[in-house]
Amino acid sequence: MIFKPKDSNKNLVREIIFILIIKVIILMTIKNIWFDAPTIPKNFDNQVAERIAGSPSPIKETR
Repeated sequence: MIFKPKDSNKNLVREIIFILIIKVIILMTIKNIWFDAPTIPKNFDNQVAERIAGSPSPIKETR
């Protein structure tokens, strides 16, 4: 069976759209399963906040 170029392009576009839709659905599912919790805990310590923000701590650790 010989396909016309127009038909093969139409099929290719249809396949690409189908694959992209499946990928978006999978990514949204992964996001909802693993990344639904807030990133900042409720008992957030000020010292942790200072380290994340980059403020220098007045206490220096020694070994």
